[in-house]
Amino acid sequence: PQRQAMTPAEPKSQKVMPTSQGRIAAYTKIRDAIISGEFAPGQPLSESALAQWCGVSRTPIREAIGRLEQDTLVTWNENGLVVRALEPEEILDIYEVRAYLEAASARTAADRRTDRDLQMLRATLANGDNVDPDSAEEMVKYSRSFMGHVLRIARNSALEDALNRVKLQLARTVEARPAVAAPGRWAKSRQFQAAVTDRIAARDLDGAYGVTLDHFFAARDVRLAMFNEEGTGL
Repeated sequence: PQRQAMTPAEPKSQKVMPTSQGRIAAYTKIRDAIISGEFAPGQPLSESALAQWCGVSRTPIREAIGRLEQDTLVTWNENGLVVRALEPEEILDIYEVRAYLEAASARTAADRRTDRDLQMLRATLANGDNVDPDSAEEMVKYSRSFMGHVLRIARNSALEDALNRVKLQLARTVEARPAVAAPGRWAKSRQFQAAVTDRIAARDLDGAYGVTLDHFFAARDVRLAMFNEEGTGL
C-alpha cells in the first residue's frame, strides 16, 4: 500500500523559532528521522506537516529540504517530496568511494602526524579493548571514533567534508545492520586499527593507504554478503 505523507501525530503547540536557529534545527531533526528509519525510504513528506512538526515556518523547511537533497536523503517524484531509497548497487558504490577517502585520510595522517597525535591515537586504539564485542552499538561508536581520530590527524578540511557526506549517505544502512557486527568482523577491525596505527607511527604513507583500502573494501564485501542473505543481492 502507498504510504501517506508524513503527518505529525497530535503535535504540541510550539513557538516558531527564529529563522537561523530554525533552519539548523529543522535540517537536523528531519535528517535524524531519516537516518533512524522514523521516516522510511519512499515515504512522502509534506512541507506543511514538516513545518508544524519542527515548530518552524516553511522557509527553514525549504532550506532544509535543499540541504537534504544535496545529502541525497530526499528526492522528488511524481508524488512530490519523498525519502530517497538507495538501491543495493548505489550503496556498494558509496562504500567504494568511502574506502578511497578513508585510505586517503590514513595516508595523509601518516604524513602529517605529530608525536602528540600518535600518543593520542595509541590511547584511542587501547580504548577499543573496552568495547563489548556483543554490542553492535558500542562497536559502531568506537569504529567511528577511531577513524574520526585518524581524520583529525590528517588536518584536511576538504577530505573531512567529503567523508562526512559519504558517511551520511551510508548512515541509514549502518544504523539498520552494521557490517562491523557481522561474525568475525570485529576481530578483523581491531587488527586493522592496530595495523594502521603502526603505519601512521612509521610514517609509512603507502602502507597506511593500502591497509585502510583493504579494510574498507572488505567491509563492502560484507555488505554485499548481507544483501545476498536478505535476497536483495546484485
